[in-house]
Amino acid sequence: MHSMIRYDDAYERMMAAAVPLPGETVPFDQTIGRILAEDVVSDVDMPPFDKAAMDGYACRRGDLAAGQMVLIEEIPAGVWPQQRVQPGTCSRIFTGAPLPEGADCVIMQEQVTRDGTEVRIVVPDTADNICRKAEDVRTGDRVLRAGSRIAPAHLAVLAAVGAVRPRVARQPRVAILATGSELVEPDVLPGPAQIRNSNSWQLAAHIRACGAIPIYSGILADRDAVIAAALDQAMTEASLLLFSGGVSTGDYDLVPGILRTRGFTCVFDSVAMQPGRPTLFARKGTCYCCGLPGNPVSTFIVFELLVKPFLYRLMGHAWQPQMIEARVNQPIRRKASGRQVSIPVRFVSPGVVTPVGYHGSAHINAMAEADGLVTIPVGETGYNPGDAVCVRSFST
Repeated sequence: MHSMIRYDDAYERMMAAAVPLPGETVPFDQTIGRILAEDVVSDVDMPPFDKAAMDGYACRRGDLAAGQMVLIEEIPAGVWPQQRVQPGTCSRIFTGAPLPEGADCVIMQEQVTRDGTEVRIVVPDTADNICRKAEDVRTGDRVLRAGSRIAPAHLAVLAAVGAVRPRVARQPRVAILATGSELVEPDVLPGPAQIRNSNSWQLAAHIRACGAIPIYSGILADRDAVIAAALDQAMTEASLLLFSGGVSTGDYDLVPGILRTRGFTCVFDSVAMQPGRPTLFARKGTCYCCGLPGNPVSTFIVFELLVKPFLYRLMGHAWQPQMIEARVNQPIRRKASGRQVSIPVRFVSPGVVTPVGYHGSAHINAMAEADGLVTIPVGETGYNPGDAVCVRSFST
């Protein structure tokens, strides 16, 4: 049994222990939510040539004052110019089309009138209206950094630079092991002294949302042989083992002892956080184990505060939560101040939050109303109405 450590220490120890997984190449259209394992560089200039920024007429600025020009060519997007713009001439050009030689500006179509090949200038002043070659990106420029989480905008960049098989971090495989002889599956009506297993399914959803792969190991009765066999199997299938329950100090909390028999080193087994004090983290080489409290609210919050950033770190991504400044509209108090407390809150209007009432860490349906967490640090007792707080948003 280790002494209780502060949340910040637990976080740093877990992040320091994470060895990023190797990369793999995948089709770029299957990479949403994945983490880039290496930088992406451009194989082309962008734009690849000087091009028109709008529909109009490509011409020489020096000819604008003359009041009229002769049209010599039409250049739609995707067609290379065939004529050089000479003094007194212009080319009809469309947005994105290459600028013809000799032209140094594009006058908007709204600033001229046209009669056949005669173009009359109505407004003789114009911006260049040209997108210059390589003004966005040059060949060889880094366009995406290793460690980036790929979103739709990143997918567009990958397509633009021809990175059709980028290298991304492998997805961690995470075994979910629910301990407790009182548990039954969600499709079973609980009998006397039984409850449905909700933790495993919320954990599977959390894991998928992080871009990792959940492996459900089923419900494990509180018996050494059952838990040990499931642990042995999970070690062959996953790089992270998540135990739900069985990690505290009671007579039926068997997980810590079984981990020791399998050669795991316990990094910590008690964290100064509420809920979530009986949280365990152990490792054996690059196989990791997190033991989470059995109550669903505790499981939810410990995953959010410790497991989620750890999973991202395994993929080489320095994930940070979205923090939103707000004010509380009701008092948030606690009596003891020896542990960091996480309070579920919801937004009642922009910039204003209220605590979500719940009746202890088994009251998981209260979390369905929450938008995020407000933390009361160690040594502080709470907030008064109107106090400024930082809300740790549940958005990914």
